[in-house]
Amino acid sequence: MVYQTLKVTEADGVATITLNRPDIMNALSRQMRAELTQALRAAHAQRCIVLAGAGRAFCSGQDLTDAQALGAFDVEATLRDEYEPMLRAITDAPVPVIAAVNGVAAGAGANLALACDVVIAAESASFIQAFTRIGLIPDAGGTYSLPRQIGMARAMGATLFAEKISARQAADWGMIWEAVPDAEFPAVVAARAATLAMGPTLAYAALKTALRGSFERDMPAQLALEARLQGKCGASDDFREGVAAFLGKRPPAFTGR
Repeated sequence: MVYQTLKVTEADGVATITLNRPDIMNALSRQMRAELTQALRAAHAQRCIVLAGAGRAFCSGQDLTDAQALGAFDVEATLRDEYEPMLRAITDAPVPVIAAVNGVAAGAGANLALACDVVIAAESASFIQAFTRIGLIPDAGGTYSLPRQIGMARAMGATLFAEKISARQAADWGMIWEAVPDAEFPAVVAARAATLAMGPTLAYAALKTALRGSFERDMPAQLALEARLQGKCGASDDFREGVAAFLGKRPPAFTGR
């Protein structure tokens, strides 16, 4: 597949999808959203997905020049018909999705990153919930993810004041997994992706199912889900291989089966 707004590479079980509109900080146009949804779904066949940004930014959010006239821009329909499928292609992926945030992630771009399973950011990167600056509320899943990740007080302040949050502060708050020195950033992302690509992808898919819906379940329902998912994992080749590798004091060779 040839993409106009993305670069996609696949190697050793890792699909790297790079937002590739660096001249406008990888702003999300309609074409990019469609291509990204398609690329993410295709990457479900890999063992790990890395979502990155070209140039100096990860993603600056919605491309406000994309519509011919803002008055004709149906925001509700765009979120429902374009953003939701794109975000679901991340959250429903049966493999881990890493957001590699190299620079600014603003508005919907920030929440695109936060929808991923793991966010790794360069220390020079930042996150901005810029919506109120143009009279909007956070979208692209921001009102869902932020209170769960950083608590209501911080989520409210971050969205009301629309102030820049540094990568280090985001890591300290629990918004992202880690912030790493810029010079080490590419190597850390590559190493993390390689680790996940060699892991038990069947267990990863079950883990995502259990964790992502846990806030909506009570304890009995969560325990029942854990039992069902663990039963599936416990019957897998990966579990048998993991135990054999542990007892044999060797690295496991997981196959995702």
